[in-house]
Amino acid sequence: MKILFLANRIPYPPYRGDKLKIYNLTKRLYPHHELHLLTFTESEEDKNYIKPLEEIFTKVATVHLPRWKGAFNCLKGIGSSIPFQVLYFQSAAMKAKLADFLQENSYDAIHVQHLRMSTYLQHQSQLPRILDLPDAFSLYWKRRQQVEKSFWKNTFERIEQKRLESFEAIIKDYPMTLVCSQEDLMYLEQLHSANNLRLLPNGVDTTTFRYSHHDYSHQHTLLFTGNMDYAPNVDAVTFFVDEMLPKVKAQFPNIQLVIAGQRPIEKVKALACEYITVTGFVKDLSAMYAAASVVISPLRFGAGTQNKVLEAMAMGVPVVCTEVGFKGLGIADGDGVFSRKDPQAFIDQLAALLSDESLRKTTGEKGRKVIEEKFDWDVITRKLETYFKEVCAL
Repeated sequence: MKILFLANRIPYPPYRGDKLKIYNLTKRLYPHHELHLLTFTESEEDKNYIKPLEEIFTKVATVHLPRWKGAFNCLKGIGSSIPFQVLYFQSAAMKAKLADFLQENSYDAIHVQHLRMSTYLQHQSQLPRILDLPDAFSLYWKRRQQVEKSFWKNTFERIEQKRLESFEAIIKDYPMTLVCSQEDLMYLEQLHSANNLRLLPNGVDTTTFRYSHHDYSHQHTLLFTGNMDYAPNVDAVTFFVDEMLPKVKAQFPNIQLVIAGQRPIEKVKALACEYITVTGFVKDLSAMYAAASVVISPLRFGAGTQNKVLEAMAMGVPVVCTEVGFKGLGIADGDGVFSRKDPQAFIDQLAALLSDESLRKTTGEKGRKVIEEKFDWDVITRKLETYFKEVCAL
């Protein structure tokens, strides 16, 4: 098949988020299909990543969208009903480049990444298109409002959430829309009366995050990973340090917390002390998981599924998380992950794992098996291939 990928950000380097998913899917697709990529670049550094992507994509084209231009797009549309998340990525140059691609090529399928890019092919009903959402964006913003902030932040988030809730109905203009969790699928089905939704989970590269007899004997290291300029991660780790870690440390005085992730903001850097390490960017996160006793994911808002949880499971490391992201995994509590709703229950479950080597081992090994069966990128790529064939047949 000849497939076009339309992406909101250049999918390299594949360390986190949207970039990780597109890169891993296309890396497995390209030996069997001809792939083209059209995407935005945000900085001059992004342009350096075109060459490694040309090993996967037969054709790569970019449109430069610096941050100031995206912000200006939002300012121009401040009075519209379009979400700022979508306004930011509006580009006449992208529309023109896409028109050239479509004129010069006959595609068997087109993959549109993110709600942010959905307007570009909204009305091209003659084309076999798939819209792939990393999460239910309106649900993500709805949950953001539940965390106390300043009056102005709460006001902005309420406006954006309402815009997204209305705009998200665009999913019905596509023959197929993908979401990464069952929770998001059910939410969007109910909200928009949509019947074109399919599930495509996030995955794990099991060659990178490979289980190799994890050492369950130690119980002194907690690990939190993720992009540390991403609002849900910043909120989660600061809340954990302020509200939960003192109680954990009272029971386990030797406990250490490692916060591993790129672009830590000053609020995160300020958490560093004799028992909290803020690493910044780590190229090989597998080494961090291998050294962890338990991985934590105390997110208070968000949607979709969490890469940190899947990666830990792949390496056989037990996880304690909140409900955010857990429901969408479609697994039983304790199958690699324990989900706890309130802070005290989170602390109690964490203490139970830190106190019991056998529980750490059985939990970790269950998680590894779940990953092999459901969340290996090879398995997920095969599912995406069936979806491409399905839209082609419509």
